[in-house]
Amino acid sequence: MHLDPLAIITAFGLIFLAELPDKTMFASLAMGTRMRPLYVWFGTSSSFIVHVAIAVGAGSLIGLLPDWVVKLVSASLFALGAFLLLRGSGGDDDDEAEVKTVTGFWPVYSTAFMAVFISEWGDLTQITTANLAASNGTWSTAIGSAAALMSVSALALLAGKFIAKRVPLKTVQRIGGICMLGLAVWTAVEIFTG
Repeated sequence: MHLDPLAIITAFGLIFLAELPDKTMFASLAMGTRMRPLYVWFGTSSSFIVHVAIAVGAGSLIGLLPDWVVKLVSASLFALGAFLLLRGSGGDDDDEAEVKTVTGFWPVYSTAFMAVFISEWGDLTQITTANLAASNGTWSTAIGSAAALMSVSALALLAGKFIAKRVPLKTVQRIGGICMLGLAVWTAVEIFTG
């Protein structure tokens, strides 16, 4: 098992920025206001780990393709991610669902786990994690991505209201979109220069 610190930092940074304006952050915040935050965090974190494992597995399969194909797929996925982030969230703010008060570890854990597990399928962060695993290594990407997702959930539970009031989500989306666009261009250039 080889760990690349740069790949871990890259995965953490990209996934963190992509997940901040996501509906999962708002779901964590909403659940944390009506349920015990630590239990919510355990549930969301467990679900994120499962999704990272699935995404890294898919990325490892992509990594078996010829190098130029992997870079072309990576550049395309980064470009898609940039497009999705730069075009805006388009209504995630309106997706507030009423959450019933739930007590006890297992009910809170399972509610948080299922809410994230269902909402993260095909999500930008899952696609980005698979993309990074194909080119940057399985374990490094898994560690960076899981840490980023778990950090965003913790951040939402601890300081979500502060962030929502102080940092416009459009700004976070634009920074993440520009980073992804830069990676798309860089990867596309590598097809022809490498």
